[in-house]
Amino acid sequence: MKNSIPEVLAFNFILGVAYLFSNTMAESNNTGSLQLVHNATRVSTRGSRYNNFCFPFCPFYCPPPTPLAMPPPAVQPPPPPPTSPPVAPAPISPPSSIIGLLTFVDQRLAVVYPIIQKFKNSITSDPLNITGTWVGSDICSYEGFYCGNPPDNLSATVLASIDFNGYHLTAPTINGFLDQLPDLALFHANSNNFAGTISANISKLRYLYELDISNNKFSGPFPAAVVGMDNLIFLDIRFNMFSGSVPPAIFTQDLLVLFLNDNKFISFLPANLRMSQILYLTLADNKFIGPIPGNLFKALSALTEVLLLNNQLTGCLPYQLGFLKNATVLDVSSNLLTGPLPFSLSCLENIAVLNFGQNFLYGMVPDLICLLPNLVNFTLSDNYFTHVGPACRSLIRSGVLDVTNNCIPGLPFQRSVIECTAFFAIPRICPYWGTFKIIPCIPPYFH
Repeated sequence: MKNSIPEVLAFNFILGVAYLFSNTMAESNNTGSLQLVHNATRVSTRGSRYNNFCFPFCPFYCPPPTPLAMPPPAVQPPPPPPTSPPVAPAPISPPSSIIGLLTFVDQRLAVVYPIIQKFKNSITSDPLNITGTWVGSDICSYEGFYCGNPPDNLSATVLASIDFNGYHLTAPTINGFLDQLPDLALFHANSNNFAGTISANISKLRYLYELDISNNKFSGPFPAAVVGMDNLIFLDIRFNMFSGSVPPAIFTQDLLVLFLNDNKFISFLPANLRMSQILYLTLADNKFIGPIPGNLFKALSALTEVLLLNNQLTGCLPYQLGFLKNATVLDVSSNLLTGPLPFSLSCLENIAVLNFGQNFLYGMVPDLICLLPNLVNFTLSDNYFTHVGPACRSLIRSGVLDVTNNCIPGLPFQRSVIECTAFFAIPRICPYWGTFKIIPCIPPYFH
């Protein structure tokens, strides 16, 4: 049964209010922009403080388990001398018998205990000895595990969050672990060596709203089970080996963050999307093909960072790029794009980084773009532009605009006449040619 919105928001507030957005691509190999950090200190049942951080906002205190009263050991007579080969030792008791000797603060923690221990046994490398703390019934004090109170029972204590970021754990799969933790709201596991595919059973995690498995060794198709997970707002699967197509529905899901870069996806960008609230979209370093649909950016007008670099996108730039009025970063470099720059780019009043380098763009560089007030890095290198106006020349002198290796007369470090002539000898026609001078706003410098 689907949880009411107030319940989920209450749980998300308890679990995630201490998390702030910052640039994750500050992690070792990642590029891009968002990381969640904790803001409190966890206290163990022994009262000692750890250097990791608390989740949820109020530190969870687990009372120590009550020790079982054990009878004194009976006095045994000395064993008789052996008359036959020694008998093999009895097998280790199954986890169920161990659970019977442990005291858990909540039955829900007892349920996930064998799941955690099974996953622990599957880990083949643990250079930081993280799993050395995964002992006993106090799951809430395990390194990387955090407890909270679920919205369906605020008096219960459950495993609510896992943060394995940077632990460098190695395991052949996380299936049978992640998908079997029914109360999990956050799962962060970037910079490990987890492999395999992602189980479809994660769709049953009704509270999950952040999933970060970036910088691992996952493979297989896009984890389609995340499509339709109503509470999910943060999806980061960068720096893995996922392949195949990307379902168009993921672009209009109620996500705030969608990081898919540095995989092996081969897919068209979706067209005819409904409006979406995505703020950060990173598709770089894949094999996205075909043109950039104009309606994509009209539907995703809330975007603040768009990274499409190092793909195989073709065709001409749509004028609808001008609808990205909140964007601070737009990078479509290292593709196969052609045609002129649309004048609508002069509507990007918040843009700081604008990169169209290493494409097949040509024509004049609209001076209106060079008047954008927040522009600090404007890259047009390795194209075939032929003219820049006075505002753009001013940016060249200040080091903001890079137009090296183009076909602009009178500027240094340009392509040879032979190279430019050969390029323009082949006609390159853009459809909807008249749209390139559309400006769907009053430019900020006219306000």
